[in-house]
Amino acid sequence: MIVDCAYYRDGHRQHVGAMSVADAAEQVRKGGFVWLGLFEPTADELRDASENFGLHELAVEDAQTFHLRPKVEPYEGDIRLVILRTARYDDQREEVEFGEVSVFVGPAFVITVRQGVASDLHGARTRLEQRPELLENGTNAVLWAILDQVVDDYGPVVAELERDIEQVEHTVFAGEMAPTERIYFLRREVTDFYRAVHPLLAVLATVERGARSTDLLPYFRDVHDHLVLVNEEVAAQRDLLATVLEANMAVISVEQTKVSVRQNATIQRLTVLSTVFLPLTFVTGFFGQNFGWLVDHVDGLGDFVALGLGGLLIPCIALFFWFRRDQNARQP
Repeated sequence: MIVDCAYYRDGHRQHVGAMSVADAAEQVRKGGFVWLGLFEPTADELRDASENFGLHELAVEDAQTFHLRPKVEPYEGDIRLVILRTARYDDQREEVEFGEVSVFVGPAFVITVRQGVASDLHGARTRLEQRPELLENGTNAVLWAILDQVVDDYGPVVAELERDIEQVEHTVFAGEMAPTERIYFLRREVTDFYRAVHPLLAVLATVERGARSTDLLPYFRDVHDHLVLVNEEVAAQRDLLATVLEANMAVISVEQTKVSVRQNATIQRLTVLSTVFLPLTFVTGFFGQNFGWLVDHVDGLGDFVALGLGGLLIPCIALFFWFRRDQNARQP
């Protein structure tokens, strides 16, 4: 889908309404440059742009592929393909959405191919059109505006990830178990974010070298400074999540140990109880047998107390002294 196709000359947009790709390619012969914005274009739309502006087939193929790392590729005719990873934090789902922007930069045109909802560039175009002194620098000014927009959009993502990490960190270091799945998910998001941010440093350094002879060099340096700060924060978040994950595993281990101790104590009490009832069950079962001697000799209250209750009491006394001796032997 064509989002906007604009022709710029002398720092100003030269028309108000929509312009076709063919008309835009015709206008650049008069000077100035064209900024064509595409969002998830079809194969026919990319082919039309390629035929009108002379894009390399490999560059067009790259623009249709979702990459994991930003990069810059030079092509014939002083055309560069700059691939950027964009990011946006979704408050409802509490996760980071990633997108991609492929930027074809030539002497007389800039073509942006956006993939994903997290790649909006309307703000970059609007701000740049309000600064004609920068637009006079041509297509490099558009590349700066896009880079500035992408890096500025990283800031809210860093802040929201920091908030999520602080919540998990507070739970773990309060002695409670945090959901391990949540920590792994955050770490994966931060790792993906780091893959979008860190390689962009090399891309921006390459772009800076190409802008040394223009008035845009201070602006590219400003974007570079912001990117360095974001890169350091994301790297710190990744290291912090590794520490939080280890701490959470330690908390889980402690909780499992507590459960094991409680289970062992319960088993110990059940063992003692079964040990007490084992001889009592034996004595009761023995005297419950229907032998002639027992029937003939246990026929009074005294015999019942001496043989029956005494047979139960003696094992209890013996077990009491045995347990007491065992307990004293365990004490230091």
